[in-house]
Amino acid sequence: MTTATKYDRRIYAIMNDRAAAPMYATATRRRAVIGAHLLLTVAGFTAWATTIFSDARWPLFAMLAVLPLWTVATGVINGATRGLLELRTRMLDERQLAERDRVHAGAHRITGALLLLGAVGVGAAGWFGDVRVEGLAAPVLFAALTVHLLMPLWVAGLRIQDDPAED
Repeated sequence: MTTATKYDRRIYAIMNDRAAAPMYATATRRRAVIGAHLLLTVAGFTAWATTIFSDARWPLFAMLAVLPLWTVATGVINGATRGLLELRTRMLDERQLAERDRVHAGAHRITGALLLLGAVGVGAAGWFGDVRVEGLAAPVLFAALTVHLLMPLWVAGLRIQDDPAED
C-alpha cells in the first residue's frame, strides 16, 4: 500500500476545507454553481473561438475576465465533491472510488451522446446547409474536448448529496 505524500495531504486538506461550505450546502446552490460554471465555460469558449476565427481582439479580454470567475466556480464544485475527481486514488476510500467510477460512467454516456449530436450537426451542415465543414472542425473538436474534460466535474457536482443535518 502506498502512503500519502505531503502533496496528497495538502490537496486533501484543501478539498475538504469547509470554509466555503455555505456556497454548496444545498442542492439548489450546487446546481446554481454548476449552471454558472457551464455558462462561464460557454462564454470563455465563445471568446476563444471569436479570437481565433476573427481579427477581433476584444474577446481575448472577455476571456481573461471570465477566467477568474470560472476558476472560483471550479473550486466550489471541487469543494462540494470534496475532491472526488482531484484526489489521487490512494486518498479515497472504497465508497469514494465507486462514486468516482459512477461519475465517470455517467459523464461518458452524456459526452458520447453529445459527440453523436455534434457529428450529426456537422454532417447536416455540410450536407444540407452547403457549409464547408473544414471550418467547423477545429471549434467542434475543441468544444468536444472541453465537454469531455468538464463533464465529470458537472456530473459529480450534480450527484453530491446534502450533508446530513446536525443533531
